[in-house]
Amino acid sequence: MKALSARMLTRNRSLGPGAGPRGCGEEPAPPRRGEAAAGRKATRPVEASAESTDCVVAYEGLDTEPLKVPVWEGPGLARKLVNIRAMRSKKDAPVDHLGVEHCYDSSAPPKVRRYQVLLSLMLSSQTKDQVTAGAMQRLRAQGLTVDSILQTDDATLGKLIYPVGFWRSKVKYIKQTSTILQQRYGGDIPASVAELVALPGVGPKMAHLAMAVAWGTVSGIAVDTHVHRIANRLRWTKKATKSPEETRAALEEWLPRELWHEINGLLVGFGQQTCLPVRPRCQACLNQALCPAAQGL
Repeated sequence: MKALSARMLTRNRSLGPGAGPRGCGEEPAPPRRGEAAAGRKATRPVEASAESTDCVVAYEGLDTEPLKVPVWEGPGLARKLVNIRAMRSKKDAPVDHLGVEHCYDSSAPPKVRRYQVLLSLMLSSQTKDQVTAGAMQRLRAQGLTVDSILQTDDATLGKLIYPVGFWRSKVKYIKQTSTILQQRYGGDIPASVAELVALPGVGPKMAHLAMAVAWGTVSGIAVDTHVHRIANRLRWTKKATKSPEETRAALEEWLPRELWHEINGLLVGFGQQTCLPVRPRCQACLNQALCPAAQGL
């Protein structure tokens, strides 16, 4: 490697009359003959200059631009995304017509719509989209608002949402969360991830989806079991992750922010139709030759 030579230059910012090219901190040159006496006669305390006399150091031959650290990127991102989009072009997966965007009453007042979005997300945990959509239809038929839920007894609410996963626990969480929304938010839902995840039965994935669907704000990547599984199969995390929340943090470190909103629906539908949890349909996948997991099957 060719050695990089650098010569340090110094200069004084407040060079006054008679100032020479001395560097900062150098001793002044001794007076010439005949100047000593004059110097002694003029000797008096030197007043501090109003101007700064900071020393400026410059380096010749060195690039002053900061070093750019390369950002890690999931292997084959662009090509794999093109292929997944092609496979998802028909938009015929369950999430495309039964997901959270399709479970609320679009004719209801904004506050009620946001509440229904949150409720559908709470029901969707560990539950297929078809089951969640059915439960939401039954709830909406009864008039789905904060007040109507609080006026519904637990047994009736359980019958309406059954057979969603962990329906007994969800009855309790729905009642607790609805009470908090009525008391603290006037029947509306919080507009921040921190406040949403503080509600009983609401996790990070639900909070980020609620922000996107209910408030129109992209606050982060919503990672469920499908996104978690596929991101690891495609090696879109620097190292294997063990939970959806760990995967979310790993993806947000490098995935371009303009893809954050798209990635959930794209990968969820892909996971429902092609990249299945068990016996994935690798033969029908356009990414078969690019997917590390497919090579091991």
